[in-house]
Amino acid sequence: MSYYFAWQPYVSVAAKRRRAEREVAKLKKRGQAIAPVRIEGRKIAKSFWGQSWCTNLERYSDFENRLPRGRTYVRNGSVVDLQIAKGKVAAMVAGSDLYKIKIAIAPVKNARWKAICRDCAGSIDSLVELLQGRLAKGVMDRVCREGDGLFPSPGEIKLNCSCPDGAGMCKHVAAVLYGVGARLDEEPQFLFMLRGVDENELIGRAGQDLPLSMTTPGAAKVLDDSDVAALFGIDIAETASADIPTARKQPRQFKTVIGSKSAETKTPPAKKDKSPGTSRSKPEPKWVSLVRARKRRAQRRRGQTARQETP
Repeated sequence: MSYYFAWQPYVSVAAKRRRAEREVAKLKKRGQAIAPVRIEGRKIAKSFWGQSWCTNLERYSDFENRLPRGRTYVRNGSVVDLQIAKGKVAAMVAGSDLYKIKIAIAPVKNARWKAICRDCAGSIDSLVELLQGRLAKGVMDRVCREGDGLFPSPGEIKLNCSCPDGAGMCKHVAAVLYGVGARLDEEPQFLFMLRGVDENELIGRAGQDLPLSMTTPGAAKVLDDSDVAALFGIDIAETASADIPTARKQPRQFKTVIGSKSAETKTPPAKKDKSPGTSRSKPEPKWVSLVRARKRRAQRRRGQTARQETP
């Protein structure tokens, strides 16, 4: 723990960022990957997962004193690098110096994770839907529930910063925690990585504890191609739907073979017999009689040919 006996000279935000950028440029020359946090506008997080992460931080009184300064730091671009891995976060924040932050997050206990999967069974239709945050209210409430939800409590988070501030939660750490919320807008699967669980298990367990008739997803939750394309930044070719009935086939045209040549007869429309006193039964179409006549002529010709060939 360090103590200041005199006021430190004021350093503007722009000067801090320039100093940090010089340090980051040195790291890049050494081949180190850098992933800064960029906030557009006043809102730090916009997606369900990002906003839920930030809301979870603000619900605990352990963090409330330093969070406002952390929001200011992350908005002005002071988080110059943020790396997320399984159960840990490593970052660099521009302050009076370039400070290094390490945050360790405990994994979700197995029994707790199984309870979450069991409570959400049959309610999540696809991994895309899960990562988009397009969930039923019951699922949202369950994963965000304080104490046994998916988001960590203060007791599950260990904080460390290289700055001289002796507080457990300094403004640099607070900025990094808010930076995680912003990063979840872009990569929501990082939340599951941090908690040491597999998000696919929420999909794999869907419907295991429900009767078959209850496992069919509702029409409002089925994703269309435009939603998938917007998520992955790809163009999906339009395909004909299998549910659209095909056009009716035209009636086959009747063909009669006469000798070696084939003749094609089109079906003329049948004329109605308007004469009074006639039977109500439909008259025989003319093409039927024509076909029969041709058939009889062909039979006679074949008979004549056969008699001529007989010795």
